[in-house]
Amino acid sequence: MVKLAASFYQNEDVVAVAKQLLGKMLFTNINGKLTGGVITETEAYDGVVDKACHAYGGRNTARTATMYLSGGVTYVYLCYGIHHLLNVVSGTAGNPQAVLIRAIEPTEGIELMLERRKMEKLAPRITSGPGALSQALGINKELNAKALSSNEIWIEDSGKQYTDDEIVATTRIGVAYAQEHALWPFRFYLKGNKYVSKPHQ
Repeated sequence: MVKLAASFYQNEDVVAVAKQLLGKMLFTNINGKLTGGVITETEAYDGVVDKACHAYGGRNTARTATMYLSGGVTYVYLCYGIHHLLNVVSGTAGNPQAVLIRAIEPTEGIELMLERRKMEKLAPRITSGPGALSQALGINKELNAKALSSNEIWIEDSGKQYTDDEIVATTRIGVAYAQEHALWPFRFYLKGNKYVSKPHQ
């Protein structure tokens, strides 16, 4: 498998990127320890026009600056002071779009993921939900603004393609503050996969 080229991320259609990331392989290599799996759930954030997006209305702060970079880098931030969340910056430079990676199906380094998550045995909650995923993969602020072709964090093309029939499109989670934009069907997950957060919404 090969790492996705920067051009994959630089598509201005963030919804298309969010869907196309499903089935791709996300990996981290931290202190020589490899963990990763299949991306099963994503959420699109459509830049300055999206009330749920950190960069809505052109907001450009120390935190959101990474979102204004050219697509193909990570945007990692701390949520509620507890959970690190991993986003993939998409679009072109100056257009602050991003895709939140919400869940993966673990395939690599499962023992280490269990240890990081303080779990005894494998269960979907190990990597279902963006906070759990980051904990399992050892993702923190040190991985912010990293190229997704780096040796620490990257995404590979698995060669899998999914049709719209195999993808569930629904509303995003935890963005009630975005008013009518909270109703946009910008969350996508693989139908029937147990490694997704809140699959029954």
